[in-house]
Amino acid sequence: MIKRKFNDEIRHYSYSKIAKNLCKFSFLLLSVLMFVSCAKQNSWQLSSPNGKLILSVEKTEPENKLNYLVSSRTDSEEKIIISHSPLGIERDDQNFTEGLSFLSASSVETIDEKYRLLHGKRKENHDFSNQLILHFSNEQGSKMDLILRAYNDGVAFRYLFPEEDSQLRTVINEVTGFALPKEGTAFMLQHADAGEWWPAYEQYFQKDIKIGTSSPNKAGWSFPALFEIHNGDYWVLISEAGLDKTYCGSRLNQDVHDGVYSMRMPDIGEGLGVGDVHPKSTLPWATPWRLILIGESLKPIVESSMVTHLSPESVVKNQDWIKPGRASWSWWSDGKSPKNYKKLIKFIDFAAEMGWEYSLVDANWQELGEKKITQLANYANKKSVGLLFWYNSGGDNNSVTEEPRNRLSDRTTRRKEFKYLYDLGVKGIKVDFFHSDKQDRIEQYIGILEDAEDFQLVVNYHGCTLVRGWSRTYPHLLSMESVKGEEAYGFDKSYPENAPWHNTILPFTRNVVGPMDYTPVAFSDDNQPHLTSSAHELALSVLYESGIVHFADAVDSYKKQPEEVLDFLKTVPTTWDDIKFLSGYPGKFAVLARQNNGDWYIAGINGMTESKSVKIDLSFLGDGEFNMLLIKDGEKSREFSIEERSISANQSLELEMNKYGGFVARLIK
Repeated sequence: MIKRKFNDEIRHYSYSKIAKNLCKFSFLLLSVLMFVSCAKQNSWQLSSPNGKLILSVEKTEPENKLNYLVSSRTDSEEKIIISHSPLGIERDDQNFTEGLSFLSASSVETIDEKYRLLHGKRKENHDFSNQLILHFSNEQGSKMDLILRAYNDGVAFRYLFPEEDSQLRTVINEVTGFALPKEGTAFMLQHADAGEWWPAYEQYFQKDIKIGTSSPNKAGWSFPALFEIHNGDYWVLISEAGLDKTYCGSRLNQDVHDGVYSMRMPDIGEGLGVGDVHPKSTLPWATPWRLILIGESLKPIVESSMVTHLSPESVVKNQDWIKPGRASWSWWSDGKSPKNYKKLIKFIDFAAEMGWEYSLVDANWQELGEKKITQLANYANKKSVGLLFWYNSGGDNNSVTEEPRNRLSDRTTRRKEFKYLYDLGVKGIKVDFFHSDKQDRIEQYIGILEDAEDFQLVVNYHGCTLVRGWSRTYPHLLSMESVKGEEAYGFDKSYPENAPWHNTILPFTRNVVGPMDYTPVAFSDDNQPHLTSSAHELALSVLYESGIVHFADAVDSYKKQPEEVLDFLKTVPTTWDDIKFLSGYPGKFAVLARQNNGDWYIAGINGMTESKSVKIDLSFLGDGEFNMLLIKDGEKSREFSIEERSISANQSLELEMNKYGGFVARLIK
């Protein structure tokens, strides 16, 4: 195999290794090099490795603007997935939205890289795609590159300003759009208007809305956005990846003009008005990737790893100290418990009893006092339970009074605090209330990760932006919230009614793009009684992927459960070797399977008001017999039905989930 390392010398982004196999892939390159360029060189095409997806770029005349189109080819036909949509970006000093001249194009590169993740959908990953770089200049002669990627499960592109310049430049607008077919259904998250608690990506996903519907909020639509098009023949998910310190988090505008969803930047009011809306950097400078996942079913969407493919490889060389795992958590059942030593001890003891790796000490723990904090840390260390301490990210970016705050915004103060935690033997931090996607907050997110590595602290973000592939670059980032999760039972009266169907949308949207700290498995009630069944709640421990799983409920509630349920919670993994989409439809039901060390875990939930029957093909199990523990809905919502039996790949599993019900199955080979 002929390999060569491809490096664009981008200061802010390091490309993965790129392999070019002239022999093995010669038949593929024939289709890839459909890179059709007419005499005036105003159109180009890039095909996916299997030749089914085609990303086309055109330069219109006389405006000399760029647009792109994405199509899918089958044996019988070719369908448009994204019709002609605008490309271009505008800086404060230069305009790259019109008046562009084509300079040259790179030869098509085949990226064939395998890499390993500590946690995520699967440990072993294969980045297999084709890449083409188009070089343009504007009317002033300044340069812009358009970097294109085509995967078998989607396409992606980003802008690069390749010139070298030490002066700060500012991006003031990006005209990138996404023109979906007008006939179709969307599942989208309304972005919260800036406020005391927002934005934090913690709204309800809107379900079954018509493509082209405006967001209820002026703030627009959050990523990711999911679409069902062509009468259900295709599914499309749009998001972004590869965000670094040099840019802000982006999203979609409120209104859809002429059928095109367009990009936008943060609101000025985010983070209490702190920070600039428009990102700044010296050159060279690359934007995040704009990615479009595409599948003829939901399977390629759910199983895709494109977000991590498009993110830089790990910068953490020694990863031995990074431990994904499970955690007990006292705050959900008792908000004052972090200030009570005896109550915290109870949760540490339970974590030790369950074999869980961590126990989370939430907001206002500093009120314990220095002596009790040291005593608590020493006790947890003797029990081999890692403590995780909560922090307010503020700073002047939020007005939330929970403490400790003002310890993580300044780097000198932050490193002093991390040294204090390291000396105590604390294993990680939970950082909350960022409330902004502006560049200054992105710098803080990444700055915390960089410093946390030096003091061997795992990280979990809450009240935060959307995950965008950072867990590959910084594998000690075990999870991020950016979801309306189980804590909403404590303060949102509408949550019990909406949670059952909302839960079934998350595997197809939010959790597709990265780890999600939903804080699942609450059998008891927190202010608002839940309508989901106990089996539904248990299923969330497998259905949702997170490098750390904070089990929400109280110790006494867990201890009341059947022995088989407790045994399941003792053994359920947080790292996975593989994922399989088995069945489901967003807003109705979801059934997934995950593999860990040869064993399989299957989970399903029903979000509908009527029962749902599912028949699961087990052919993915492979050879051999499996001992199956099946935990499903009992006669009453808060009861279980439990059985154990042998099962194999040539059999199927037929189940009925009750209204708002669910199930889990553990299959040990």
